[in-house]
Amino acid sequence: MSAIRLFTDLDGRIGLRQFWLGSIALALCLLAVQWGASQVMDKYSAARVAAFANAFALFPWAALAAKRATDRGGSSLFGILLVCAIVLPRELQPLLGYAWAPSLTAISTMAWLVALVDLGLMPGVDRNAPLAERKGAAKPAR
Repeated sequence: MSAIRLFTDLDGRIGLRQFWLGSIALALCLLAVQWGASQVMDKYSAARVAAFANAFALFPWAALAAKRATDRGGSSLFGILLVCAIVLPRELQPLLGYAWAPSLTAISTMAWLVALVDLGLMPGVDRNAPLAERKGAAKPAR
């Protein structure tokens, strides 16, 4: 699978190795952008560039998680929702105030742990096994 398809396509399957290599590549790119921005720009501009890079990285991470969730035998939506559950509580903290901070941190931490165990540690299902049963499918046309 090409790197473009790995980071932009929500369909398909990837194994543990591709998932971890893709995640590490994304993390290293984000670190490089943050470090480079802090070296070249003032503090405020560097923070804006880092925030943009973090927001931009959400889709590649969601694509990795969606493909890995499919490989685990689940829905690609599960992987996308895990990424949202990890990231969104941190973004909501400034809007909801101090009282919500512990709950939002707990939600994000639990989602991160589920993602680590389910997507990052568990083996994929058999490649020949069907991904889902087709119960309730439409009847064929006559």
